[in-house]
Amino acid sequence: MKISIYHLKGKFKGLLFISATLIIILLLLHSQRIVNQLRTESRNILQFYANLYASAASEETSSNLNFIFEEIILRTNFPIIQTDPESNPIAWKGIEIESNDQSPEAIEKVKGMVEVMRHDSDPIPLKYQEIMLGYLYYGDSNLITQLQMLPYIGISVVSLFVLIGFLGFRSIQKSEQQFIWVGMSKETAHQIGTPLSSLMGWLELLKSKAGDKDTLNNLKEMGKDIERLNRITARFSQIGSPANLKDEKIASIISNVVKYFKSRLPQWGKQVNIVENYHVSPTVALNKDLFEWVIENLLKNAIDAIEKDVGRIEINLNELKNGRHSVCIDISDNGRGIDTKKKSEVFKPGYSTKKRGWGLGLSLAKRIIEQYHGGKLTVKESSANQGTTMRILL
Repeated sequence: MKISIYHLKGKFKGLLFISATLIIILLLLHSQRIVNQLRTESRNILQFYANLYASAASEETSSNLNFIFEEIILRTNFPIIQTDPESNPIAWKGIEIESNDQSPEAIEKVKGMVEVMRHDSDPIPLKYQEIMLGYLYYGDSNLITQLQMLPYIGISVVSLFVLIGFLGFRSIQKSEQQFIWVGMSKETAHQIGTPLSSLMGWLELLKSKAGDKDTLNNLKEMGKDIERLNRITARFSQIGSPANLKDEKIASIISNVVKYFKSRLPQWGKQVNIVENYHVSPTVALNKDLFEWVIENLLKNAIDAIEKDVGRIEINLNELKNGRHSVCIDISDNGRGIDTKKKSEVFKPGYSTKKRGWGLGLSLAKRIIEQYHGGKLTVKESSANQGTTMRILL
């Protein structure tokens, strides 16, 4: 059920993205349709004026023809360039070159604009019967240009508001999650602490009345487990508090955790060989209690993943020189592995493949490594029925 919720969450996000994309496409298509209609109307208007100009050419004087061009055609609200039959500019309006500037530099610039307009729209010929009088080249009006930009401006503004809303919501969500984590951790520490104090008292009472060596040894082991519960309680109480990092020998910390697990393996009914390869022994700034918690969680997950008769877990500690991180810890097992599609979900709160799991272990381990120690916890590699390697960078 927990897994399916995350799948549904991803599908819902995908559906929202597809819907938003379709809306944007429809908006662009609709605006483009309006732009094409305006362009058609502009061409029809120019075509009408061109026909008027051509029909008047046989009857009107040169001055009257200039009047038709200057007072009628040039009063349109889009860029126009009139050329002779060889496409040499004669007159123009609505472009960045002044209409009375007839310098060679201005003519060359207008010729360049003629080529641009020719590429965008076919020129309108000015003819009288079979005599070619010239051409009218035209471009988009300011209204069409603004209309073309309007959807992109609208999409940008909407996207900006959506982005701000998303970042704000995400920030609030993270704050709420952090508050829940801290509250739950401290309440857990408080609830466990009271019965633990009683257990320690009862244990001392049992020790005082123990009559044989075996009973004392058993009580000693119970004392170790109670002490471990005390450490777990202390870890919970540190969640949400400022990180208290001290220089520690990281190999020594890992070795102590492995030693504890090796002593408990027979009780789990599994034959698992834990191999330790400490190629270096660096001193690292750590919160010992919290870091031990991470190693314990990764080892416990590795043991649970092993379904073979004989299992193997290998720990490799190496130095790393990639600028930010200097220590690399790889914990590998030969268990069932992680499905490729689920690698990105294993660190999400609530994800678990165990029937009785809460799905908080890896999520909490990642927070401890990345938020408290400035490191990184990732799934380095995993293959079905071959095993998994988890990597810690510090």
